[in-house]
Amino acid sequence: MFDTIKHIILAYNYIVLTYFLIICTIYFILNILSFRNILRYNKKVHFVDLNRIFRLKNYKPISIIVPTYNEEHGIVESVKSLLQLEYPDFQVVVVNDGSTDKTLDVLFKNFGIRQVSFSPFYKLFSKPIISIYMSHEFPNLIVIDKENGGKADAINAGINIASNPLIAVVDADSLLERDCLLKIARPFMEDDNVVAVGGTIRIANGCVIKHGHVAKVYLSNSWIVRFQVVEYLRAFLFGRNGFDAINSILIVSGAFSCFLRDALVKIGGYKQGSVGEDMEIIVRMHEEFRRDNPKTKITFIPDPVCWTEVPETIKTLKSQRIRWQKGTIDGIRLHKKMFLNPHYGFLGLIGFPYYTLFELFGPLVEVSGYFVFIISIFLHLFSPLFVIAFLMAAILYGIVLSVFAVILEEISFKRYSKISDLIILFAAAFLENFGYRQLVSWWRFVAIVEYISGKRQWGYMEKKGFTKRN
Repeated sequence: MFDTIKHIILAYNYIVLTYFLIICTIYFILNILSFRNILRYNKKVHFVDLNRIFRLKNYKPISIIVPTYNEEHGIVESVKSLLQLEYPDFQVVVVNDGSTDKTLDVLFKNFGIRQVSFSPFYKLFSKPIISIYMSHEFPNLIVIDKENGGKADAINAGINIASNPLIAVVDADSLLERDCLLKIARPFMEDDNVVAVGGTIRIANGCVIKHGHVAKVYLSNSWIVRFQVVEYLRAFLFGRNGFDAINSILIVSGAFSCFLRDALVKIGGYKQGSVGEDMEIIVRMHEEFRRDNPKTKITFIPDPVCWTEVPETIKTLKSQRIRWQKGTIDGIRLHKKMFLNPHYGFLGLIGFPYYTLFELFGPLVEVSGYFVFIISIFLHLFSPLFVIAFLMAAILYGIVLSVFAVILEEISFKRYSKISDLIILFAAAFLENFGYRQLVSWWRFVAIVEYISGKRQWGYMEKKGFTKRN
């Protein structure tokens, strides 16, 4: 009996080792695709005068929707940032989703909003709107005050009031760079098949914020934040970039994304009660629009940058990652018929299976793999060669990929100009593989257990507002 158990444990270790080798190889391929994609993109936009293009071409006006709940500490900086964006024609629609703090009060105080009569353009379902406000000083600013219904519900309310053909969704704890709209709107001008575009999210914690914009880029003093910087570089510079190369993006960040308004209205807007509304809406768009038009494209461009606040405590980070994992499960479960479905091209054959096998079930394999590996060492079931191979696949390869993400950042966009910050980033790329990454995997594992048990609500996200570091 004991021999049988030993053989099962050994077999499972080999399965986990194979899993680590496969996922690391996938990441390596994504790195290559991303590097080529970024070089091509940088070459394409290097000599482009965006303002001249938008003066000459028929641009699409944009409505920026900002779903807001208890954002009194950061909403003013965020709205100031949005009102200063460079674009020929845009409006900012702030949706106060039943905040219990002073969010609405600070909007009154800083922007002089006054109640107006306003009829919705569309009839997407949302909780009742209490009042609509406009500002005399900023005529392109609209504030919606509504009953609490969650982020998806707030966005739908914003879509109903928004008047422009493009809808940009921006988190209230985010700051956009001034030329963001010019960049994110360009794919819609160049390709009629584009229905959604995502941009890059970067971390504002520790940066100098002046007049609603990131004036200087610095790393935070918190190692929790520094590890997240490396994660974001991996996720956007080679994760999204790589899948964009094969038109297989399943998620654009909820912190900053842009859509054709008619496409959002056609599919009924954001799904009410969804845990991960930013992934679900993208997967549903693929499913709905690719049936009639296989050339439908949801794309990512690395240039338009949105700076956002990230968790600085273990408690808040845990809550965020558990919610993200539940959102991934939700998006895949609701659209499982796309799995290995050739009708959706590379998305059905590569993108969706990747997210299912490695993003959804990955935490189960990783957590159980580490646990069984430790037991096997105590039982002396391994040769030293296998231990080395396992650790290289589980840890060393991760270090290499993280370091490569930092290098890709440095040779492409060079946002971190201080040598000391780059050194710290390389250190974070190394250190995150010893404890932090395993902790995140554990939280994702917990999320799967909670989701199966029916606990699917949003977690708590502490908001401190943007740091004004000098």
